[in-house]
Amino acid sequence: MDPRAAGLTELSRGLAGYLRAVAEAVGVPAEATSFEISDTATAYLGLTRRWPTRPGEDLMLVWSERNGWAVAVETDPGETPMVLAWFAGEDVVPEPAEVARFVSGVIEAERSTEPRPVFAVDVGRTTLAARLARYVEN
Repeated sequence: MDPRAAGLTELSRGLAGYLRAVAEAVGVPAEATSFEISDTATAYLGLTRRWPTRPGEDLMLVWSERNGWAVAVETDPGETPMVLAWFAGEDVVPEPAEVARFVSGVIEAERSTEPRPVFAVDVGRTTLAARLARYVEN
């Protein structure tokens, strides 16, 4: 097997498990989640809670290996999402319970002033896969 393909499989399995753990902590059903690994690893959770200021619009929790977690207002596929808040932290893979507290805080406080984080992209997929390995289900 190609070692690069094996690394991608490990990353995919780890990200899938991490996404399940975050979805459970946030209270989102597995059907409302997805992830993709292309030039950037990304994840999506459709939130069941609404932002009080815009009660008619759905919210989403999105993650990328470059920017970590953000709560945003759902938009049409071609539009840039309106980010309400970025998870402030130094870890691109925070504990699921921390992500759940972040989501609750954003919805209850309505907005965060934290700037958009940028994590080191040169950490590499192997390191990211290793960080996510504990979330892999056997």
